[in-house]
Amino acid sequence: MADSAPRKDTRGIVDPAELLSRVRFRRHTPAPELRPYLEHYWLIDWELPEPYASHVVPHPSMNIVFQRYGALGAPAADAHASAEVSGIGLGLFTQKLTEAGRVCGIQFRPGGFRPFAPAWPVSTWTGRRVPLAEVFPDTDADTGTGTDMDMDAGTDAGTDPGLLSAVLSPDTDHARVAALDAFLLAHGPAPDPAADRAMELVDLIRGDRTVRKVAQLVAATGLSARSLQRLFASHVGVGPKWVILRYRIHEALERAESADAAGGPDWAALAAELGYSDQAHLVREFTATIGVPPTAYARGVSAP
Repeated sequence: MADSAPRKDTRGIVDPAELLSRVRFRRHTPAPELRPYLEHYWLIDWELPEPYASHVVPHPSMNIVFQRYGALGAPAADAHASAEVSGIGLGLFTQKLTEAGRVCGIQFRPGGFRPFAPAWPVSTWTGRRVPLAEVFPDTDADTGTGTDMDMDAGTDAGTDPGLLSAVLSPDTDHARVAALDAFLLAHGPAPDPAADRAMELVDLIRGDRTVRKVAQLVAATGLSARSLQRLFASHVGVGPKWVILRYRIHEALERAESADAAGGPDWAALAAELGYSDQAHLVREFTATIGVPPTAYARGVSAP
């Protein structure tokens, strides 16, 4: 079972100190019945004098995101409000924040989403952001008052305004968390032993740094490579190799963030520790994901 307290790390956030200096970010624990399936709820509010672009290396997790743009004191119905299901992002995710806004997000454990939407394999949503009502049709507005928004902007077209208001309008975190609990509890979770197995296997990858190849996961679990691929496609959304590689990049990013003016960790040693063939392999993968080499990134985040 997942821990009862949200994790405290900033793993996956690019330059977290910069982000946290600009927004109010916090995590909350869901209701006990939901904890086996969720990482946490994540809430962000901001009021910015100038635009800011945040960058995240996504976790192998599904998210449901309620968002609004506009004055924080205004009712959700008077703001640009929407809700979406966000599949696992395959590349660097960039979100431009302007003026004022609020996000209330649900991050599922890898493998934990399908018990709430059992009709589709989780790979259906990989690399996609779709309106909440496409996955949970009963959240579709049944009046003409729903917000009809541009899909290319990553917003939905008709989520029930009452649901948007319940999640996004309250001033207190407690009330927003209660609304998120109520929404999820109305949609499951349905018993799913395969989801339990998928969550267990991703936890093994995340927690055991010696698991560097799919072959090692095969040996540790007794499942064939084909069975692992099918399970991960249906319940995680990406393959086991992708999950292993993504957690390696998260580790390298976190180590780079902890660098000081002296230049950071021993990159060759880190490459060996994380299972890369050599330092050049680590540098190539880090650069392709983040956009800059690890040494340049370390210098940037350690600069005063």
